[in-house]
Amino acid sequence: MPAFTARAVELQKPDPGKRLEIADSTLPGFYLVVQPSGAKSWAVRYRADGKSRKLTLGPYPRLGLADARERARTALQAVSEGRDPAGERTAVLQEQAAAARLTFGAVVADFIQRYAKPRNRSWPEAERLLSRGDLAPWQDRDVRSIGRRDVLDVIDAMVERGAPVQANRQFAAMRKLFGWAVERGILETSPMATLKPPSPEVARDRVLTDAELRAIWMAASEIGYPFGHAVQLLILTGQRRAEVLEAEWREFDFDYRQWTIPRQRAKNDRAHVVALSEAVVAILSALPRIGQPARFLFTTTGATPFSGISKATERLSKLAAAHMPAGQEIEPWRLHDLRRTFASGCARLGVGIHVVEKILNHTSGTFGGIVGVYQRHDFADERQAAQSKWADFVTKLCKSAAEISDR
Repeated sequence: MPAFTARAVELQKPDPGKRLEIADSTLPGFYLVVQPSGAKSWAVRYRADGKSRKLTLGPYPRLGLADARERARTALQAVSEGRDPAGERTAVLQEQAAAARLTFGAVVADFIQRYAKPRNRSWPEAERLLSRGDLAPWQDRDVRSIGRRDVLDVIDAMVERGAPVQANRQFAAMRKLFGWAVERGILETSPMATLKPPSPEVARDRVLTDAELRAIWMAASEIGYPFGHAVQLLILTGQRRAEVLEAEWREFDFDYRQWTIPRQRAKNDRAHVVALSEAVVAILSALPRIGQPARFLFTTTGATPFSGISKATERLSKLAAAHMPAGQEIEPWRLHDLRRTFASGCARLGVGIHVVEKILNHTSGTFGGIVGVYQRHDFADERQAAQSKWADFVTKLCKSAAEISDR
């Protein structure tokens, strides 16, 4: 081809058997590359340090003839000055790739994959804290640019808007991340060094009144599947939120009325058997089975457990307010308070603390230390009786407002 023209480039046909490199007669070193598929691109060929080099300028027609020729002239001018434009581009790309690996978001992703997932079943919460919300603006920042002042600005803002406990959670997640980055040689020092958690935490002792428990149960009935029924199971079984919400059908044995939470899902890394009361079996028997085959008890997709817990709990609380007796309000509460209410309620019904702790799968308290080593009795009959006694209490409580005895 003589001097390139826009028309000639457009009409250039490919050779199905080989790649074509067509030189421009007016600008030596400037080429049109035509692939057997018909795809076209621009390139410059030159020599640097005694070796043949090639610099790809860009694809045609996204890069038109005039712009491609101008880029070629610039590259060839650099060659005449003793430079290697292809080598320079490679260095720039490598530098950009290295910088991308050092963004806060990239370090977080690596931390979650290499450290959090293998060690902690609650890694999704760590990922949420480090990837979204208050740290969303950090995702594209160079992690090395984040200093103590940046950390304090985030934490102080959370405390000032009335979220001191959440600020502590954020602080803990950030401290683990930056400590890991120091261990990996990504950072020389952690910006969290010498910093202390922003707020002292007071252990919660919230126990729902009978009126509140009934109101929440009634609201859960209104909401129905999946979240409403999950809340009712939380009330009746006393198990942890994630253990209930992520429960799978294969964990249940209805013949023996048992639910075995595998150690992979149990908080203390020990499989846990939960006795099923008649009320629990009735709820489970009425649940739809979603998915082929059905896996999760509480799901909208069949592929993953139900999510959106915060919004669902907020809606539940609003509905529960309408079921409170006249003149009474439901105080702020969390799903974990249902577990504490279960324990307190069982004790009120005369269930021994050792049985309650077995039901809750606690390894401290009554069964801590040397007692936990030698005490292997599982109190299966006692646990079954306790679960039934509590379920009967809740069932009667929720039948009529007249039966509410406010604590």
